[in-house]
Amino acid sequence: MHCSQKLDSRPYVGRTVVVSSRKLIRDIHNKMGQVDLQEKIILTPRKKTAKSTIISIERRRAEAPEENGVDGSKVFVAGGPHKGIVIQKDALAAIPDNSPPKLTLEFRVFLVSSATNEHSQESRTLWFWFKDGLFHTEEACSAQEFFKDLVSPVDFPRDYVGFIKKIMKLMQTKYPQIQKVEVELRHLEPVERSSFLVPRYGYLLLNIGIEQASQEMVDYESDNLIEVTEAIVLEIIESSFPNPISVSQIANQTRSDPRKIVELLTSLQNKRRVKTIGGDNFTRMTKNEDNIKVVRQMPRIIRSQQPTVAIITAKYCEKLAVDAMIDDLETFVRFNTVGESNVYSLGTIGNHRVVATKLPSVGNTREAMIVAGNTTTRLLGTFQAVEHVFLVGVAGGVPHYTDSQRHIRLGDVVVSAPIQDKRFIYMYCEEKRKQNLNNSNSQMEENVEIETKTWCPPDLQLQDIAENIRHQDNSVYISHFHQGLEILSDQDISFLRPPPESDKLYMSIGGNDLIEVNHPTDRGNEIRTGATPRLHLGPIGCGYIVSRNDILRQEISYTHGILAYDSEFDQVLESIYGNRKDNYVVIRGISDYVDGTGGRGKEWQAYASLVASSVMKAMILELPNPVQD
Repeated sequence: MHCSQKLDSRPYVGRTVVVSSRKLIRDIHNKMGQVDLQEKIILTPRKKTAKSTIISIERRRAEAPEENGVDGSKVFVAGGPHKGIVIQKDALAAIPDNSPPKLTLEFRVFLVSSATNEHSQESRTLWFWFKDGLFHTEEACSAQEFFKDLVSPVDFPRDYVGFIKKIMKLMQTKYPQIQKVEVELRHLEPVERSSFLVPRYGYLLLNIGIEQASQEMVDYESDNLIEVTEAIVLEIIESSFPNPISVSQIANQTRSDPRKIVELLTSLQNKRRVKTIGGDNFTRMTKNEDNIKVVRQMPRIIRSQQPTVAIITAKYCEKLAVDAMIDDLETFVRFNTVGESNVYSLGTIGNHRVVATKLPSVGNTREAMIVAGNTTTRLLGTFQAVEHVFLVGVAGGVPHYTDSQRHIRLGDVVVSAPIQDKRFIYMYCEEKRKQNLNNSNSQMEENVEIETKTWCPPDLQLQDIAENIRHQDNSVYISHFHQGLEILSDQDISFLRPPPESDKLYMSIGGNDLIEVNHPTDRGNEIRTGATPRLHLGPIGCGYIVSRNDILRQEISYTHGILAYDSEFDQVLESIYGNRKDNYVVIRGISDYVDGTGGRGKEWQAYASLVASSVMKAMILELPNPVQD
């Protein structure tokens, strides 16, 4: 529980050294001391069925076969370059161990037999046990680095024997901190050839029975130019909203012929999705156009009706989701064909008067930063009775590949809050000097120095409310979600939860290579597939450098406890601090595993926006009633 207390609210500018995984592994080796030469890597079969095989690979001091009660004819002791490896062929030789595994990783491979041309797929699961004396972060880092080495496209094993042998050699030569690995190889249903001739993102496509294995990895980024479509034009207009945008601006952004843009805009107008403002400028058309008032200046609001809660969004779907939570909604738009426009939606949530706005631009360009800060300052200057500020929208979750309890899934919600000794709720990261990290998955061989700026509200009242809600039944906010879903049912954007199979998880294994892995689960338990989102509390981060590099983003998360990354709201936080607002919070629905911008798909953005807005409403309803003058 965060006790409500006054904290030092000044943004803190500092530097952080992000320890690379490779460096951490070397430090762990030093921590473990000298390798015990008497230890052997012992393979023992555990269980075999028609469709699956479980094998135990354990590090322990080996006794002579007869001393261990195992028939020597059933034991193979390797020599030469494989000295120290022992293979026991009897499942009964395994030493009983009822301790649960610490971590698990699962992935899938496609198999092609060169003899029969038969296509199949196989699930491979690794369970990890570690030596005593390691911190949880060290265990997680060890498991992930072990996995990256195991599935490296450079030398991925082409058959079962090679796969198991590589696990044993990695344990023997590189990962002395791993006590035991259990491996399950499970055959899945046969698949049609056409279903994976082009592998899905991150999948390894393996050929069995030929001299050279064919391995293909699909990068999520493509240099191919995408032909401009109605969907792309509409997205640009929605991003710019409430600022109108001209044909020439859209043509420049898409590098397209203006005549093509006019053609697409005409079609969107006929579908009542966009409208003209001031001749050549276009803006988004909403379903409740009749309730929107276009004004030159905001009308004067009497003191008793002044909003005390401000809500800031950045995406069009986020604004729709927030508006669905507000009763007695009244929207004002101040259009400017030159300069910035503003949209303000006023109404009530419970006993609280609220105002919601949408930033016309957000991101890492200088223009976007200035606009975001100016819009926030104008909002708080126009509505000076505001006491609580909510930043509501989507972000990219930080996956925990090996621990189901710490893992964040698409559709979950993260509320910004300090954790343990991390006295901040939001962190901006910037590269201190050029370190060749712009490649999306550059491997960090050494430590990286990052300049950071952090914010923490002086009053943690909102964070305390969120923590109380987290410990309650999630029906507290799920009921608001369903009410909002009904209100938004006539929108041309679907806010329904996407199918669970679209929640795909990828791990960077170096360079530009990604591999798709399963979501972690406790051994013996089913993977969480239910439609109920979870609420998490912890710091949120941002920064262009971390949005471009999967590995760096993961390392910073380990170092600072970051649970999610969004698309740079540091100037918004700076404006809130400059306007001396003591209570503010960032609420992010998880829509991808990067930064919420949808670089790897935008399918979850609308749903995640609505879940985040539902948590926001539950928090506002828990606020004390405003004091009446």
